[in-house]
Amino acid sequence: MNVLFLMISFPESSKGSNLYTDLAQEFHRNGNEVYVATLLESKYGRDTCLQDEQGLNVLRIKCGDLFNVGAIRKGLSTIRLPGIFKQAINTYFKGVKFDLVIYPTPPITFASVANYIKRRDRCKSYLILRDIFPQNARDLGMISGGPVFAYFRMLEKKLYTISDHIGCMSKGNVEYVMTHNQQVKREKLELLPNWKKVNRESNKPNIAIKKKYGLENKFVAIFGGNLGKPQELDFLLELAALYRERDEIAFLIIGDGTERQRLQAKIHKMALNNVLLKERVPTSDYDALVGVCDIGLINLNRHFTIPNIPSKTLSYFEAGIPILAAVDRSTDFGGILEEAQAGLCSVTGELEEYRENFEKLYRDESLRKRLGRNGRNYLDKNLTVEQAYTNIKRHLSNG
Repeated sequence: MNVLFLMISFPESSKGSNLYTDLAQEFHRNGNEVYVATLLESKYGRDTCLQDEQGLNVLRIKCGDLFNVGAIRKGLSTIRLPGIFKQAINTYFKGVKFDLVIYPTPPITFASVANYIKRRDRCKSYLILRDIFPQNARDLGMISGGPVFAYFRMLEKKLYTISDHIGCMSKGNVEYVMTHNQQVKREKLELLPNWKKVNRESNKPNIAIKKKYGLENKFVAIFGGNLGKPQELDFLLELAALYRERDEIAFLIIGDGTERQRLQAKIHKMALNNVLLKERVPTSDYDALVGVCDIGLINLNRHFTIPNIPSKTLSYFEAGIPILAAVDRSTDFGGILEEAQAGLCSVTGELEEYRENFEKLYRDESLRKRLGRNGRNYLDKNLTVEQAYTNIKRHLSNG
């Protein structure tokens, strides 16, 4: 079977992996011919190129910049994507007839590309719903409820309409889509939780990595990932401020995003010497760091009205460390965490409960170990890339 992945973020094999590289490799491992069309931002100064990456046919398409840029520039680049992607696919994958096209959100503008391939090749289409846009942007005040919102909402509805099957992160996501998009047939929706290629080896903690990053003899809570408005890390800084006099406690934040510089300035202004803000580190270092940290942090903006399920949870589960979460009231992430018995959750903005949960984990090593083991078990049973692959193939084979 020829499978086409339409992707915004698809790291080169030498630079790490993500949900989608793992899934594409799983399709390849099961005997499918895999093609990937992904964004190559203009800022890198490289031309469109097609290359073999670990058996995958990866087409990196030069287009506008989408990450760490202003809203207007990002919006214009997003709108331009479909035409550029169609032209590149026709040029570089000429003569290839696809049996399945898979695409995630963001962005919703992939709808027209997916529909074009679907009609041209009479193939199936599968939407992996990870961001519910434009409502998430509206929640954060990034766009208003005017004509811009209406335009993107129209594209969102089109995306759902042209997709044969829609994989949702959680039951809350399924219900949200049904409630707000009554034109969508229930049978289209599939529960497709975030997944991970799980390391089955039992690796010993790399204690040396703590010394490398200046964390020796520290109790470390780690946050890794995007540093933007969706995470509302200002609330995490409020927690860190309560422990600024505790030299043995450190908050490690790793990542990049639109809020990074502002957060750096705020950390300095608040004199939070217990907060270490690092840009993205090598994947091997990040994995090693998670393995020696004591708590994995999940943060979501209090203003969200849509259910979000952060994928960084998977790394914490794999490392067997407990999760401390501060999330909005709309997400069902807390329910998932409770089902897994893998961490403690509170509502973003409720600082006292956030502090109490931190204290419970800080003071009780046996609790941390038990919650960490539970998270690893939950990952192994429910969230592997093999299960994601099986879910998609099964759903498609049923029509």
